Amino acid sequence: MEITIGVRDIPRELTLEVGGDAKQIVADVTAVLKKAAEGDGAAMLDLTDEKGNRTIVPATALGYVQIGAEEPRRIGFGVA
Repeated sequence: MEITIGVRDIPRELTLEVGGDAKQIVADVTAVLKKAAEGDGAAMLDLTDEKGNRTIVPATALGYVQIGAEEPRRIGFGVA
């Protein structure tokens, strides 16, 4: 599933292909934002993509998180 993260004051987005469940990603993002709202300045969103690369974004820098559909990518030219 594709996740796009908008970081405050940076014009480019971060786009990651991650495995897993969309509900779990939403829960992780919500938990990090809740920690930041409670005053935890060290709260970080930590995601690992399908290639094993880790992306860590401070919660205070998050502009938005867009979670794509959980459909696998289609390969080929056929219409399903």
